[in-house]
Amino acid sequence: MPDFKIAPMVQAPLILLIAMISMQSSGSFAKYLFGQFPILTVSAMRLLLGAAVLALIFKIWQINFRQVKWSAIISYGIALAGMNMLFYLAIDRLPLGIAVSFEFIGPLSVALFHARQKFDFIWVGLAILGLVLLFPFDQALQPLDPIGILFALSAGACWALYIVAGQKPSGVSGNHTVCLGMFVGMLVLMPIALFAGMPAHTFEPSSLMYFVILAALASALPFTLEMIALRNLTALSFGTLMSLEPAVAALSGFVFLGETLLWTQWLALATIISASIGCTVTTQRRKH
Repeated sequence: MPDFKIAPMVQAPLILLIAMISMQSSGSFAKYLFGQFPILTVSAMRLLLGAAVLALIFKIWQINFRQVKWSAIISYGIALAGMNMLFYLAIDRLPLGIAVSFEFIGPLSVALFHARQKFDFIWVGLAILGLVLLFPFDQALQPLDPIGILFALSAGACWALYIVAGQKPSGVSGNHTVCLGMFVGMLVLMPIALFAGMPAHTFEPSSLMYFVILAALASALPFTLEMIALRNLTALSFGTLMSLEPAVAALSGFVFLGETLLWTQWLALATIISASIGCTVTTQRRKH
C-alpha cells in the first residue's frame, strides 16, 4: 500500500472515498454499455476483466495456494457476484436513486448490528436520516416495480455479506483476496450470462476495450481500495462510511450531468457527511 503522507485516522476513510468516486464515475459508462449488451453480460465481463487486470498487477502466480482459506474467498466472491448482478438488475427496473436507497439497507444493517455505544447509534441514525432525505420521493409517486425492489434489497444483503466476508482472514494479502474473489464471482456469473444469451461481438477487440475501462473503474480499483480500507476499519465504521456513496452519486450527477438537487437532498448530503466524520473520529478515539 502506498505511504500516504496523512494522519492514520484519515487514511482509511480517504481511501474509501476514492473508491466511491471511482465506482460512481463508472455509472454513466455502464449505462452506455447497457444499450449494447445484456445486463448480465456487462456484469460478468466486468468481473472477468477486473480479475484479469488485478491478476497481472498483483502477480497472482506468486500466491501460495496451500495457504488460501477458500471458505472466506468463496463467500467473498459470491457476495461480489450477487452485489453486482442484482444491483444492475434493480436499476433496470427502478430509478437509480430509489434503487440505491433500498440497497443501502444492507451496509447500514451491518453498522447497526455492530453499534454498541450511544455515539454509534447517533452516527448510524444520522446516516439513516440522510438516506431518507436523499430518497427521491417525487419519483416514488409512481408505482414501483416489486421485482426491482426485491433485486435492490437482495443487492443490499449481498453488500452486507461482502462487508463481513471481506474482514475474514483469507490466508493471502488483501489484494490477492480481491483478485481471487473476483474470479470466483466471475465463475458464478459467467454461466448465467451465457445461458441468458451473450452477444457474439462481446469478445471483439473494440468491445473488450470498453469492458476493460469499465472493469478498472467499477471493479478493480474500488474493490482493491475497499479491501485496504476494510483492513483498517471496523464493520461499524465501514458500514456508516459507505452511506457516503449515494451522496457521492448525487454530487456526481450535479457536477457532471447537471442534475439539480432539492434542498432536502443538500441537507441529506450534509447529514450523511457529518455521520461519516463523527463515526470515524469516535471510533479512532476509542481505539486510542
